[in-house]
Amino acid sequence: MSAKQCEGEADAELDARFAEALDAFIAYIARVAGCSPETVRAYEGHIEAFGLWCARHGIDGLAAGAHDFRRYLADLKRARYAPRTIAARLSALRSFFRWAQFEGVVEHEAASSIQMPKIPRNLPQTITAADMTRLLATPDTTTPAGLRDAAMLELFYATGARISELARLDIEDIDRSTRTVRLFGKGSKERIVPVYHRALDAVSRYEEQGRPELLRASGHADAAQRALFISSRGRRMDANALRYRFRILCRAAGLPADVTPHVMRHTFATDLLAGGADLRSVQELLGHASLSTTTLYTHLTPERLKGAVHQAHPRG
Repeated sequence: MSAKQCEGEADAELDARFAEALDAFIAYIARVAGCSPETVRAYEGHIEAFGLWCARHGIDGLAAGAHDFRRYLADLKRARYAPRTIAARLSALRSFFRWAQFEGVVEHEAASSIQMPKIPRNLPQTITAADMTRLLATPDTTTPAGLRDAAMLELFYATGARISELARLDIEDIDRSTRTVRLFGKGSKERIVPVYHRALDAVSRYEEQGRPELLRASGHADAAQRALFISSRGRRMDANALRYRFRILCRAAGLPADVTPHVMRHTFATDLLAGGADLRSVQELLGHASLSTTTLYTHLTPERLKGAVHQAHPRG
């Protein structure tokens, strides 16, 4: 069974009532719950896929029972979807149907009764000290864009920020008097993260020398633009733009293709733990809702933790 056949994309059309409920739910998580654009897109795709599958099998998606959900998950498994992907699909459906029941769209919901598939927990990937040194030295800081890229990399490593959180940063979110950065995570939850001097210096050089040049070249007035990271067109860089720049810099530094911005977050966490930070503090700095998520980093071997520590940039 192919993925298209599993989801019913080839020969089905979303039921009108299901589509209307989906639109209302997406508006809710985007505007009220404050989910990131990436999360909103993922939820919409996951729920729509289920709706198409229901249409293909002649099932009223809003009245789906436990048997229907089990059939759907079994089809995903037969189509060779990874356990993590299946879990993400089910998680989105649980959220959607809980919302639908609360709003009175459905009287009963069965999605919450379906057990999550077991997901193999892979150890987090980190960047070695040598690779981190090479990466942080890659931007050409004689150019405005290079100053911006240097500030981006330093903040990635200094704060453990998600890429969406870095994209949301405004100038006023950097507090030099307390050496902290204010980040807005999932659900617009705010957290304050301390930052070491080198990262603050990189941000200051970018703000004083690089950012004004980018705005001037684009014809945008500085007073009208509060975003920290600015493109060559004078606009806020979204997560995709930052991710693209990160890929370019990793390639120039000779890092493996599987090094992503999230690997910087993993390295931030492992370096803190290797330096003696307690697990609860690391949880708060990462913005993890559950301590069990942070605990995963403790499964790294002492040798790997030691190799991950980046001695050139102490978090003082």
